[in-house]
Amino acid sequence: MALAARTRAVLLVVALSVLGLSTGGVAQLKNGFYTGKCGVNDVETIVQGLVKARVARDTAIVAQLLRLQFHECAVNGCDAGLLVDGPSSEKTAKPNLSVKGYDLIAAIKMELEKRCPGVVSCSDIEILATRDAVALAGGQRYAVRTGRRDRRRSSATDVKLPGEEDTAAQAASYFGSLGFTELEMVVLLGAHTVGVTHCSKIKKTRLYSYGGKPNSTDPSLDPSDAAVYKKFVCPNMASSDNNILYLDTQSSVSKIDNSYYKRLQGRHGVLSVDQNLYANGASTKRHVDNLANNIIDFSSLFPKALIKLSELKVLTGMQGEVRKVCSRFN
Repeated sequence: MALAARTRAVLLVVALSVLGLSTGGVAQLKNGFYTGKCGVNDVETIVQGLVKARVARDTAIVAQLLRLQFHECAVNGCDAGLLVDGPSSEKTAKPNLSVKGYDLIAAIKMELEKRCPGVVSCSDIEILATRDAVALAGGQRYAVRTGRRDRRRSSATDVKLPGEEDTAAQAASYFGSLGFTELEMVVLLGAHTVGVTHCSKIKKTRLYSYGGKPNSTDPSLDPSDAAVYKKFVCPNMASSDNNILYLDTQSSVSKIDNSYYKRLQGRHGVLSVDQNLYANGASTKRHVDNLANNIIDFSSLFPKALIKLSELKVLTGMQGEVRKVCSRFN
């Protein structure tokens, strides 16, 4: 009987490994995974240096990396599938067409390949780079476990992401499917404190045809904001589609802070999915208030949520591969 029990246990471990389930993968991640594996080079220091140089000349990279990590990890886990080029790869799916930051990941990979070829995975580079960008934007620095491997799959048909018009309940359902609580979802959306969007995302749904009615404006949007957007930023003409809108105040758009939640309290949320967090009757409204009023600490919760995101369905050990070039399979 004891032998049979041990045999079943071994088979279960093998099955989990083959399926690439997060249970076994997460267990094999560890802090300092690359210590001593790149000669005299410190992998995390190299990544940090390259991210620091980029942030110094382009603060937009912070939001780009945060978005890249979410779009990466929410689809099949943190496996570098989003980085792959190809006619039907994840990168080509509609929600990913505006994702940026690939060039920095590629530059970091190139540098690491010079120093220790075939050692550092693209998926770990994504997570480390995002961590460093957050700290450089004033967020709390946090440790991340490494040891991820890159998946040999990238398909646009796998990409299912929340939409800009989702209600709080719809967004919570999506994040819940990834294992996040409602509070963790609201905290993760706080990444929009450094985010931007384009007029095309709100012109039809919030400014000019709310609810499908011509010349109707979303009543949840502050009227003065709506007037400014219509007159100066997003006039009702095609030429304004690509004009940029900040998701937080311009004074805070380069800083990781809780200003985003205060904006929602004042009905200044730009995207519907953001302002819907503070809709009357939404169960998320209390979380927004608590984060805005410092009753719960955004600065400490944000890293924890990002760490949880970074460990979704990871591949480790002998699963997957360590790509030589992030944009293609070996």
